Amino acid sequence: MSEATGRKRPAGLLFMVIVAVAYLVLAYVDRVAFGVAIRKSLGMVETLLPIFAIVILLTAAVGYFFQERRFMASLAGRRGVKGWLIALAVGLLSHGPMYAWYPMLPTLREKGLRDGYLTAFFYARAVKLPLLPLMVDYFGLTFTIVLTLYIVIAALLQGLLIEAIE
Repeated sequence: MSEATGRKRPAGLLFMVIVAVAYLVLAYVDRVAFGVAIRKSLGMVETLLPIFAIVILLTAAVGYFFQERRFMASLAGRRGVKGWLIALAVGLLSHGPMYAWYPMLPTLREKGLRDGYLTAFFYARAVKLPLLPLMVDYFGLTFTIVLTLYIVIAALLQGLLIEAIE
């Protein structure tokens, strides 16, 4: 906490300062390694910046035109493949903190939303669309696609399992 303002400092700022100090120490100790590190960092930023810009724009557009709560409420009483696909799609597109949904769960259940759909929705939220480009860069496209498909299939299976248990 800052003594003067009484506010907590953001962790991101502290991390940025630590990284900057590490770069300065590296520049002092080994200028060649510093140059290599700077070039690699700038190359990574150059590669990822356009991808992040597209993802941020798409996320903003989805957030503006697509109201998750409305779609979740429309699932009440719905049956069949279309209901499962909507639950999975809303889960994939959903962003923000999961705990924001907790106060709405009783209302959604009172409206008739099935627990299987809720389970599939919450499980599908494990796929973070804004982070997919970074995952592709680190692990490759094939791994990212396979893992994402496994998560979506597991979300569906978890929802179906909850339906079967009930």
